[in-house]
Amino acid sequence: MELGLTTFAELYPVGDRPAPSAGERLRQVVEEAVATEQAGLDVYGVGEHHRKDFAASAPAMVLAAIAARTERIQLTSAVTVLSSDDPVRVYQDFATLDGLSNGRAELMAGRGSFTESFPLFGYDLSDYDELFEEKLALLLHVREDKPVTWDGKFRAPLRDAIIYPRTENRPLPVWIAVGGSPESVVRAGLLGLPLAIAIIGGQPARFKPLVDLYHRALAEGGHEKQPVAVHAHGYIADTDEQAVADFYEPYALAMSTIGRERGWGPMTRAQFEGLRSKEGSLFVGTPDYVAEKVADIRDTLGLDRFMLHTSVGTLPHEKVLHNIELLGEKVAPQVR
Repeated sequence: MELGLTTFAELYPVGDRPAPSAGERLRQVVEEAVATEQAGLDVYGVGEHHRKDFAASAPAMVLAAIAARTERIQLTSAVTVLSSDDPVRVYQDFATLDGLSNGRAELMAGRGSFTESFPLFGYDLSDYDELFEEKLALLLHVREDKPVTWDGKFRAPLRDAIIYPRTENRPLPVWIAVGGSPESVVRAGLLGLPLAIAIIGGQPARFKPLVDLYHRALAEGGHEKQPVAVHAHGYIADTDEQAVADFYEPYALAMSTIGRERGWGPMTRAQFEGLRSKEGSLFVGTPDYVAEKVADIRDTLGLDRFMLHTSVGTLPHEKVLHNIELLGEKVAPQVR
């Protein structure tokens, strides 16, 4: 199973420590990705957000900076908000990244769990589902190495267009990223695309029916088995006590901030401990504890990739680097 990390380049203050500037945080992200490769891990992902509390609004640019500093690690968006972007430009960005990285680029396409990008780029939220369906279809046409003729509702038509540059040796890998919608899971299966599931609450085992549904949709669409990945929050330290002491306050701040926007109550210590339990969705603790939880979710869901999202709140850079070291040197060997 592949192991790696994801980030949104979060910009939260914690206690008396101010939030880093966007530039400082982005430079830290590049260093953290380099450390991920040095730790022997497989993949690094950068998400797309258009908010003051996240610095990564242009994942392809951040990943290109990482490509210049690495040689082996897979580079993916996590995710690209395809609904509010132009599939032609998205393909060009990631085909360019693929060339710069010598064939290491991937694209995870999602509808977006935040909505700021829709008015920013002139889209109506009432078209949320239709936008994603149409733009995904166009992206998949564009990645085929043949002229594209296209008419849609949300962009100008294309007539016998071939989009350049092209990826070398293989089509651009495109994953579908979902948060738990059965319709999205079925779409991925019928299209024969790999599936990435964001698990940020509850019990991971409850996603087993969705994975089963995905495999049925793959079969119905006449496709071979495709990879399944999970993105989950977590943090690794030398002791359980240290992991909790480092992670709880930044995590609770970030989740409570987002929760106020969405009508959730504030994150409590009791909720945190429940999520951190063996059955919960938080992977926080010692390397042994996290390795056991990752192996359990791998076996339960039949995973091919697990991506740990550490800076849910903005952890100190040196803490993130140590977390990466432990993931590569102590968790990965046990899981593998």
